[in-house]
Amino acid sequence: MATPVDQLDLPMIDLDPFSDEDERWAALKLLNSGEWLARTDMGTMVTRYEDVSTILRDKRWFSAIALIAQMQDYDNPEWNSRDRQSILSTEGPDHTRLRRLVSPAFTPKSADRLRPFMRKVIEELTDPLLAHGRTEFVADVCEPYPIPIICELLGAPRENWEMFSRLAVDIFKVFNGDLAQDGPAIMAAQDELDEYMAGLIEERRTEPRDDLLSDLIAAEEDGDRLSNAEMQSMAQAVLLAGTDTTRNQLACAMALFAQHPEQWTLLCENPDLAPRAVEEVMRYLGAVRGTVRFASEDIEYRDVLFPQGSLIGASFVGANFDSAKYSEATAFDITRKAESPQMTFGSGIHFCLGAALARAELQEAFVVLAERMPNLRLDGDIEWKPMNVGIWGPEVLPLAFTPRS
Repeated sequence: MATPVDQLDLPMIDLDPFSDEDERWAALKLLNSGEWLARTDMGTMVTRYEDVSTILRDKRWFSAIALIAQMQDYDNPEWNSRDRQSILSTEGPDHTRLRRLVSPAFTPKSADRLRPFMRKVIEELTDPLLAHGRTEFVADVCEPYPIPIICELLGAPRENWEMFSRLAVDIFKVFNGDLAQDGPAIMAAQDELDEYMAGLIEERRTEPRDDLLSDLIAAEEDGDRLSNAEMQSMAQAVLLAGTDTTRNQLACAMALFAQHPEQWTLLCENPDLAPRAVEEVMRYLGAVRGTVRFASEDIEYRDVLFPQGSLIGASFVGANFDSAKYSEATAFDITRKAESPQMTFGSGIHFCLGAALARAELQEAFVVLAERMPNLRLDGDIEWKPMNVGIWGPEVLPLAFTPRS
């Protein structure tokens, strides 16, 4: 007979104070202890690779993104009236339909057509740094890098990059945990983006181009097409999922390389290692530390009963360091051969739709940066974001390198 989860004697993890490397490793040690479950202030957390993968692939566990307002007791009529069918939060047949229609637009081939543009953007961002050999890398490179690529993906012209960056900042406030304060700004940004995208969609209906919107407009299966509202929602999901993740993951990567100069030297000497380096960086120090699901019904798993509505955190950190899946799991090694896929992109029906795009962005950045920033090293202390934010990484990353002569 399954034991209700609230009756289990589980180790407690307090996520709030973790901010530096020592505390992260202390948390990791606990996550990889003999327990496969731990208790947190928001519910329970799954810590091992197989359990994380199994739960994320179980369609009875729903994404908790849809519960953000409820979990914060945010009861705003305008917010509640917005029935936004986002691929990030829908479940069941609605999610299957959206995923089926949009997936062809997010293939590795679609991402590859943007690689020359990605390289151009990272070159333009690093050009001013080459004479000095110093940079605050988050502000100089990470923050501005993904917006031009998202705009190019959607087919938005260069003069709108600044607008997209501003809207991304406001829409991302949904993860700040303070909807009472941020709700109006979030909704205003959503409305402005919807209005802009409506005009761009209309343009692409009459003049298709080689971009995501044209692909989405053309997407059809058995007579089913995306509505304008669904395409607007997809544009917002792309902006939401494709901006802060890339910014933080690139910052995490460069922080790691600065702390492991021998690995940076390997990449500088052999840029063909970039694809492996991306996977190892995301395994070792992922910007997305985990995800939250809730039980859509009573669920029994491994002789534990999770009542309907139970929240559970799937720890990507625990999964990515599971010694049952990775040899020498605590070693950072960009020559590591594929053992198990790193879990930072998730798993199951909510596996990151933009994984191919993210991989291409990071690979192209690594190649350019390795060529242009030899002898990489820290030029001061790293300031990290709080560990309890949804997408995590360095707030400030001072780097030095050997400038070009």
